[in-house]
Amino acid sequence: MKGKKVVSLFAATAMVLATLAGCGGTTPATDTGNGGGSDQPAATATETKQDAGSDTAAADTAAASGDIMQIEVYDAAANYQGLQTGWFDKVVKDRFPIDLNIIAPQVAGDAIYQTRTSSGNLGDIVLLDSVDFADCVKAGLIKDITADLPNYPNLNGYMDQIKVYNSGLENNSGEIYGIPTQMMNTSPTSYSQDVIYSSPLLRWDYYSELGMPEIKDLDGLVDVLKQMQDAHPTNEAGDPCYGVSLWPDWDGNDNMMGIANVVQLTTWYGEKIKDSAILKADGKTFTPITDKNATYYKMLKFLNKLYKAGVVDPDSGTQDWNAACAKMSAGQVNMFWYSWQVGFWNSQDRLNNGTAMIFVPVSDQNYYADADAYYGSGRVFGVGSGVDDAKYKTIMEFLDWYASPEGLQYEHCGIPEFNYTVGGDGKLTAINDNALMDNLPVPEEYGGAGYSDGNNQINEWIVSANAVNPNTGETYAKDYWASWKESTMTQMKKDWAAKFGAAEPAEWMKKNNKLVISPNVAVTLVSDTADISVARNQCEESLEDYSWKMIFADDDAKFDAMWDEMTATLDGMGFQDLYKFDCEKWQPQIDAKNALQ
Repeated sequence: MKGKKVVSLFAATAMVLATLAGCGGTTPATDTGNGGGSDQPAATATETKQDAGSDTAAADTAAASGDIMQIEVYDAAANYQGLQTGWFDKVVKDRFPIDLNIIAPQVAGDAIYQTRTSSGNLGDIVLLDSVDFADCVKAGLIKDITADLPNYPNLNGYMDQIKVYNSGLENNSGEIYGIPTQMMNTSPTSYSQDVIYSSPLLRWDYYSELGMPEIKDLDGLVDVLKQMQDAHPTNEAGDPCYGVSLWPDWDGNDNMMGIANVVQLTTWYGEKIKDSAILKADGKTFTPITDKNATYYKMLKFLNKLYKAGVVDPDSGTQDWNAACAKMSAGQVNMFWYSWQVGFWNSQDRLNNGTAMIFVPVSDQNYYADADAYYGSGRVFGVGSGVDDAKYKTIMEFLDWYASPEGLQYEHCGIPEFNYTVGGDGKLTAINDNALMDNLPVPEEYGGAGYSDGNNQINEWIVSANAVNPNTGETYAKDYWASWKESTMTQMKKDWAAKFGAAEPAEWMKKNNKLVISPNVAVTLVSDTADISVARNQCEESLEDYSWKMIFADDDAKFDAMWDEMTATLDGMGFQDLYKFDCEKWQPQIDAKNALQ
């Protein structure tokens, strides 16, 4: 779990994200066993009967006495460690007498997982990738919630998906331990978003200045990014601009070996990395990540070409995600490839003046996208087996609120009358869409301080932002609100639509047979054996080290020499056994996906 910064600003990033001009799409989706989907934020001011559990007797009693219960949240998604503070803490405390104490392996390091599991107490609330969660169930670290779950109406709304996930746990005879994250209420084969998770997103004004040229392939994309940088070497503040800015602290995560920024680019050619294996564009066959004819090599070579063209941020190999995001917010990066990145740049003003980022097709690409996360994104919430009865009751009430329309609106949309207003028809209109990127001060009634500082540090949701909000009849994700689509139909989007003959990027992909949709399925993957775990860790570290060196190689001969040396090194570390294991590990998921095609 090495550094997956699925963004503590994610929720909020996703808020500003996707359709911000049809170019953001969703918060990062992960493929950790179930297929995956993506997310953005949402909102509301109206409570419904589904919001049961937010005002409990236990909460009232504890609040009256001034007692605060500390809930330890072991959180594989968090980028922050410590007590939740700020406006989200205020929202939670108004409903529950609890402190959320986030324990983040991405911050504390991988060893904390072993330390806490060995102690027999991982956390009170546990959020893990599906493989680790299944291991913790077997180890007795997760509480059986079967008998109590029917008492919580919001969680029960997703009981079918919850049961499917738990039925895949080893030796399970109907018990329920886990609650999948980012579940949807569409179908396993639907694709509901306007913008896919990864695609080339370029600054529209710079692209337009070049005459909106057709980009035929990756070499053409290098040329366009080079021309943009030559024409605009600095931002308005005089800071240097780059075609791309990379960061290493997400590497080796989400069941994908290698540099995370390279891994995501492989989906531009319909392939998907599954640990040491690459699922080819046919969706049925695997090839090793070390295959020179496959996309990891291809996209690593692409980044090396960008480096040789002088358009890669020289800090890329050493800066962290926060530093990279600061450059995105400062207008120092001319190409994004995660849909959520636009949350750091695409404000309403930039959509209006045409300086926002938006998808630009590359002719030879076919884009892989996971279907709606009907069964969840691959992560799972659970309750620690060691909690006492009082804490258990409070945790379940909190999780039920977390899955309620009211809770989801705070998680996905933010603060009423600060991030959105409610019209006479009950529908929502976004305001202060720069709250995240500019860390706007929050109203005193919500505790003041900065918006992003007080954002939800759990950084993961039980229900996807793309699910329908029963209070509005629209999604929680603002990017699909009628009010948002109307406000973002700027001249830039009109020009984009006229150029490409579609209203949104995903629509263009569908019309041109450029979208490869992978169905969402619930399959629990097998865990590594001890020998495989050793081989995986060694191979992963070596693959990352060589990959970063190859990006900054001075010429093709050095690049290929390092690739060949890396391949031989990995084979000496047991890569071939690892690859065989991973093919067998992922095959049940592939079979389940193909059964839905």
